[in-house]
Amino acid sequence: MPDTRPRRTFAVISHPDAGKSTLTEALALHARVITEAGAVHGKGDRRATVSDWMAMEKARGISITSAALQFVYRDHVVNLVDTPGHSDFSEDTYRVLSAVDSAVMLVDAGKGLEPQTLKLFKVCALRGIPVITVINKWDRPGLSALELMDMIQQQINLRPTPLTWPVGEAGDFRGVLDRRTGEFVKYTRTAGGATRAPEQRLGPHEVGEQDASVWEDAVEEHELLTLDDADHDQQRFLAGETTPVMFASAIQNFGVAQLLDLLLDLAPAPGTAAGVDGSLRGVDDDFSAFVFKVQSGMNTAHRDRLAYARVVSGTFERGMVVTHAATGRPFATKFAQAVFGRETTSVESAEPGDIIGFVNAQALRVGDTVYQGDAIEYPPVPSFAPEHFVTASAGDIGRYKQFRRGIEQLDQEGVVQVLRSDLRGDQNPVLAAVGPMQFEVVEDRMTHEFNAPIRFSRLDYQVARVTDAAGAEALAGKRGVEVLQRSDGTRLALFVDQWRAMATARDNPDVMLEALPASAG
Repeated sequence: MPDTRPRRTFAVISHPDAGKSTLTEALALHARVITEAGAVHGKGDRRATVSDWMAMEKARGISITSAALQFVYRDHVVNLVDTPGHSDFSEDTYRVLSAVDSAVMLVDAGKGLEPQTLKLFKVCALRGIPVITVINKWDRPGLSALELMDMIQQQINLRPTPLTWPVGEAGDFRGVLDRRTGEFVKYTRTAGGATRAPEQRLGPHEVGEQDASVWEDAVEEHELLTLDDADHDQQRFLAGETTPVMFASAIQNFGVAQLLDLLLDLAPAPGTAAGVDGSLRGVDDDFSAFVFKVQSGMNTAHRDRLAYARVVSGTFERGMVVTHAATGRPFATKFAQAVFGRETTSVESAEPGDIIGFVNAQALRVGDTVYQGDAIEYPPVPSFAPEHFVTASAGDIGRYKQFRRGIEQLDQEGVVQVLRSDLRGDQNPVLAAVGPMQFEVVEDRMTHEFNAPIRFSRLDYQVARVTDAAGAEALAGKRGVEVLQRSDGTRLALFVDQWRAMATARDNPDVMLEALPASAG
């Protein structure tokens, strides 16, 4: 029988080091799917977070790839995706945002709205994704709560509508005033924040003497917010005009339970989706799904490859034969998995909003659609304009076969864009990236996952433009420009700088030179 429980599918996004992975862990802890939270900067016998499972993530304490977790809370199936915060990996974050219904944006209480935060808010606005804002790290000294509200209003043009309000200034976090009930939710610290923080709900007349003065301050500011019409309106939130705000400390597990409840109560459920031709697919229509991520190396015991797909419509059943929209060929879903960090379990069925992994589906690429019934193809995920370029070669010529296989796999995953030309040949492909840290990921994974040491040689190109076969012929041999072909067939003209790109376009008005989408980085 189909699983009719409601679904909530959301991403956790933010500027680097705002606490995304810690919050992801805390949400899983409060949903009681893990018993003890790890620390992102885990040392010795302390565990790393379940969403940061790659060796490089554990070593650096940052997320460099998105991770999906599915769990049940309050009889809802929750699909949560933790994303990388660093701008060098903004393509991965953008892919995730194509597969979710809402987003939780973390803001560091001490730093306010940082550049990456602002860009991610804009990406959500462009995609029509409602955003819930969490002011994190309130257990540390930071800006005032009213100052942060003004920042959101002025810099993002979203009306903040706080649902909780801090009792105690930043660095003295006693709890929150629940603006919907008027209660004081008082928190108690636990050792290292490793277990669920006890909460006590108190009526206004039950607040103890030790908290009386900070409670009065919170009530006064709450009343000011009400007078300023800063109360939650569900329709305005879904329309992207407002953002509900909560205050939390993910590391202490303060405010996490309220966030989980809020996501179930206010975040949108899966809905109708549009194909590239404008056709609509309702959640009750025939099965369809969208591939937003491909990942290998999750299981060191064998060479695995997982294509993450968001179920858009219909019910998925293991073993069903679907159509691969890109090729029109049938695709048998013999093996499908539910994902929890790097852990996977066999899944028999899935519903709209669920994220499932197709195992060793070599034909599937990021942006692909699979379906049953009437044909549908969802909009592809655009590749961002690369700004960093290197040539790659095998560090050990005796391991060239492994080198070639590794480059092909990382290309399919979208870790970097791989460019080739007849002139350079297959032995020295050009790797193109939004940010230089992507090359570090390539080097680490090629060495440890594919056992194929790699060498890089930096190229002086800085700008890429899309061209065609005629443009490639016209630009051949011109100084300061080189045309290469991406694995999806797109031809990119690479220029040493912006001036050269503009001059070439001016001197060759008949040559197609289109700009790629700029990254959110």
